[in-house]
Amino acid sequence: MKRGFKNMPRFALLACALLACVFAGAEKKAAAQFGAQPVKIVFPFGAGGNGDAVSRFIGERVQAETGQSVVIDDHPGAGGIMGAMAVKSAPADGTTLMLAPFTLMSIFPHIYPDLKYDPVKDFEPVSQVATFEFSLVAAASTPAKTVAELVDLLKRDPAMGGFGSPGAGSLPHFLGVAFARAAGVELRHVPYRGTAAALTDLVAGQIPLAILPTSDVIEYAKLGQIRALATFGARQSLYLPRTPTLREAGYDVAGDGWFALYAPGGTPAATIDRINKIVAGLARSQAFRDRLSKLGLEATGTTPSELAALQQEELAKYGPLVKASGFKPTE
Repeated sequence: MKRGFKNMPRFALLACALLACVFAGAEKKAAAQFGAQPVKIVFPFGAGGNGDAVSRFIGERVQAETGQSVVIDDHPGAGGIMGAMAVKSAPADGTTLMLAPFTLMSIFPHIYPDLKYDPVKDFEPVSQVATFEFSLVAAASTPAKTVAELVDLLKRDPAMGGFGSPGAGSLPHFLGVAFARAAGVELRHVPYRGTAAALTDLVAGQIPLAILPTSDVIEYAKLGQIRALATFGARQSLYLPRTPTLREAGYDVAGDGWFALYAPGGTPAATIDRINKIVAGLARSQAFRDRLSKLGLEATGTTPSELAALQQEELAKYGPLVKASGFKPTE
């Protein structure tokens, strides 16, 4: 027989009411703290660059919406890990946030077996803020003018399969692995220390191919110094509109880079929702979209659940690619 609240002893009713007040009060207090004191946005790399700029754009909007000061904390170290660790350990009250690149949340768990943070358990997703794409580009001296011609060329001459990337363990590195597997060809990874060095060698014809951020190759492609064969986005590029995606070229390979906002794990849902509304509102503004476009970024602005789903999807997606690449963090 079911027992309702009427049949509960008075002391039990009082205890339930007291617990409800305690939990409700704790959540309200934590939620209220966001906007009641300075907010720190951690960008886990050095100052300068696109991520730092996006952090500052977000900071401007948070300050305007809440009336509280915002500090941008460029926190480099260990490829972003030190900044992530600092946010993991911060109070879960919405006053510390992190603008994280996708590598920290989707790829590093597969690279570092002793990673000191769990990208799912230790952080609360707030919103994806922006995406950026990568392109498969060829030196002007490389005979292939399309992806189909490149695949034929590589099957005839595997020596033409050297491709540069901004670094070992970067997303372009693993996108190259994915393309090679899908096309049934051999590609040899040539890691560089950043995009600029890879572009220099590509323009000079020292390497036949590269996979690089689209924003960095646009002008070179327009001048005919390199040739854009395909992009890795899910749809055609806004910046290289006449260049097909790899999927359009017949290979089911896609992957974008992104920046997303996170809070320490355990931050109350009410606080997350409030921050999300600020960031999503910013992402919908034309001024923000225009600012990001100049950086080669596309504004997004997702819900927390959409970001969580994307992260889980990519964690599953990149694990096999990292394994297939044989990459070790000591390289």
